[in-house]
Amino acid sequence: MFPLGTVLVPGMVLPLHVFEPRYRQLVHDCRQTGEFGVTLIERGSEVGGGEVRTDIGTVARIVRAEELADGRFVLGTVGVRRIRVERWLDDDPYPRAEVADWPDVAPTGGEPPGRALQALLRRAAALRAELGEPAPPLDLELVDDPITAVYQAVVLSGAGAADRQALLATPTVEARAARLDGLLHEQIGVLEARLAGG
Repeated sequence: MFPLGTVLVPGMVLPLHVFEPRYRQLVHDCRQTGEFGVTLIERGSEVGGGEVRTDIGTVARIVRAEELADGRFVLGTVGVRRIRVERWLDDDPYPRAEVADWPDVAPTGGEPPGRALQALLRRAAALRAELGEPAPPLDLELVDDPITAVYQAVVLSGAGAADRQALLATPTVEARAARLDGLLHEQIGVLEARLAGG
């Protein structure tokens, strides 16, 4: 397990610079499977241990690994599936846990949640661009698969770690989409108010 100060969601790319000896060992041990778990640090620091961790996370798959001359690693990883931590184990030689996959179930019937979220993301991106802030492309397109589309929207929303963790821990795709819809409406309201205020 690799506790971090960021939230990884399925489909998200996560580059990592691995320098702590315990996580170098984790990378060596995970080379065969190519996967490890990522959870958010609720309180504490990424370096040194002793942090408080969430019990909902994501499996990261190593897609690129480069070992540097001094033993550090530069990794390219991608989130592949949600997990629940059933029990944290001893941290020796690095954080470990017993986990279970927590698969998402595709919604049945109704309007695909990605369509409404895509419109909100485009509106927020246009407002950010008008304010001169970094923004996703105005013509962004979410994929057709509803599970993946909602996770894409989570990443593109720019939600902070606490909101992103709450979205990852939301049990169903429909509930996650509804929660994200509310967050995006709040963002748009704030952006519009900033624009109106000059």
